[in-house]
Amino acid sequence: EVQLVESGGGLVQPGGSLRLSCAASGFTFSNYAMRWVRQAPGKGQEWVSGINSGGGSTYYADSVKGRFTISRDNAKNTLYLQLNSLKTEDTAMYYCAKDRFADFNKYALSDFGSRPQGTQVTVSS
Repeated sequence: EVQLVESGGGLVQPGGSLRLSCAASGFTFSNYAMRWVRQAPGKGQEWVSGINSGGGSTYYADSVKGRFTISRDNAKNTLYLQLNSLKTEDTAMYYCAKDRFADFNKYALSDFGSRPQGTQVTVSS
């Protein structure tokens, strides 16, 4: 079964940085595109960023472009999201997800794993 374990969240002041990690298991990580999504309290799910299977192509929502960087280490089966210049509106639970194919498609269905837990990012002064 697909297992995705997020970590790295925390409380940070506006303008600060965090690095999120997502440890993947249960599938051949290097064969699939991956994504990060977030959900703020009382709001729907928001796609944040995606990356193709090889890591050579990356995609970002307009709200985070220029501030967040997605990357992956296929040897370690790990996905990352570097969050810089954080804003209060970035406060949310962040989840990683496995896409269905090697090439990233923003509109494709994704798999959050058997027990999605997410990692909380809180930006507050």
